[in-house]
Amino acid sequence: MSDDQKAVCNPTAEEDDGEMVDPLQKLRDNCAAKASCAALSEKLNSCNDRVNSKSATTETCLEELIDYMHCVDHCASHKLFKLLK
Repeated sequence: MSDDQKAVCNPTAEEDDGEMVDPLQKLRDNCAAKASCAALSEKLNSCNDRVNSKSATTETCLEELIDYMHCVDHCASHKLFKLLK
């Protein structure tokens, strides 16, 4: 196991300032960087830009947000439950 994996997998890991690190957040960050989730993140960002550029619209980015969060959570869940005691 690499040092990065140990840091992510250690639920009692601490950051440099001494605060506890949430292993789920680290897993989500790692998963968000993967190509499949990064593509969904780009779709979400372009939707947000499109919606924010209009003054009056009924469009929302709910579908894009759900797809992105599903990808990230699905990826993180495979590793997260191995960390639970």
